[in-house]
Amino acid sequence: MTLALGCIADDYTGASDLANTLTRCGLRTVQTIGVPTEDFPLPEVDAVVVSLKSRSVAATDAVTASRAAGHWLRGRGAAHVLFKVCSTFDSTDAGNIGPVMDALQADSGDAIVLVTPAFPGTARTVYQGNLFVGAVPLNESPLKDHPLNPMHDANLVRVLGRQSRSRIGLVDLATVARGTETIRERLAKLAGEGMRAAIIDAVFDADLETIGQAALDHRLSVGASGLGLGLARGLVASGKARGEGVATDSAQREVGGATACLAGSCSQATLEQIADAERTMPVLRLDPERVIAGRQEVDRAVRWARELLPAGPVLIASSATADQVAAVQSRHGREAAGHAIEQAMAAIAEALVEAGVRRLVVAGGETSGAAVDRLGLPGFLVGPEIAPGVPVLRAVGGRHGDMLLALKSGNFGGPAFFNDALALMR
Repeated sequence: MTLALGCIADDYTGASDLANTLTRCGLRTVQTIGVPTEDFPLPEVDAVVVSLKSRSVAATDAVTASRAAGHWLRGRGAAHVLFKVCSTFDSTDAGNIGPVMDALQADSGDAIVLVTPAFPGTARTVYQGNLFVGAVPLNESPLKDHPLNPMHDANLVRVLGRQSRSRIGLVDLATVARGTETIRERLAKLAGEGMRAAIIDAVFDADLETIGQAALDHRLSVGASGLGLGLARGLVASGKARGEGVATDSAQREVGGATACLAGSCSQATLEQIADAERTMPVLRLDPERVIAGRQEVDRAVRWARELLPAGPVLIASSATADQVAAVQSRHGREAAGHAIEQAMAAIAEALVEAGVRRLVVAGGETSGAAVDRLGLPGFLVGPEIAPGVPVLRAVGGRHGDMLLALKSGNFGGPAFFNDALALMR
């Protein structure tokens, strides 16, 4: 099999977002969890999204996993590989976007790499190299208080330059507006000046389509799902992909079973979604101090859910406000607190599935990654879209049989997201 597009995603919810985008653009897409084995049986597809949990791990570990994924994808004929990152460019000054980009670029042999997290469909735009969330710069958005990767600089040329060994240039919106050939000329000029990567502006979907055509000249690009949209449309337009999309009949087949929701994201959007869900389902808010202290809080949550599941869906949340998160982190350390809570949510997910839950909604990238890893799910078929960037996923090859999941990045979805998801997961 020869893939038209290979993708390496740095977290599971971002991978689902990308797989959803590629499917809507007509690419037959499969999402895998981790780097597949050499004998992984792929159906006839145009694109594979390899989901990693590499956004917040040590940079050396992220590089190793990403290079392994790239090797696997190239081995299946992928002429172009997209390193998929968050549309809010979540990454500290130590990485991991820069180090992974540098390693994948060395493997690809590209002289210069296009980089953009722009995704206008989710209100993420880049202008003069600065990332905007809606109408405000990144550093003025709620992402400035992200519990793992607080973002205090909107200028991506500076942000990426602090992480990467490469010099970083800029392809501005005026250049993009003049078309693909002008972008190519600008990239050649930057490469001649010693730039190894370039942030490129994008404000509209049409900009992404123009950028996608230029990016396909190279073997590697870095960006969010918006760049995936541009690449996919470029591949379909060039005839390198047929544009048929993945059949979703199997992903929509009813599975029955109990339903549960887990929320680990502390984003303002998720906090509002939890509050909305309280109107229609029982909600249990975990005590983070008790979670960190030991297993008792997990056991309490599982007992609570088992009693209520026969009557309908439930939601268990470890989410908290920025002030509450900061207080817990100050007492226990950022990494230790985050790891303890993620693993507690994963243990709850496993216990709920063993209790009969077959439809599971998870909010938060780190929480989703921990839960999917604990459940041992090797891959997904992509189903209908719940909200922009969030599809229904049918587990493939899992030990628990048929399951439907929704893995949501913290900032995605409207206020009624949990009920919207359950309405499509039958």
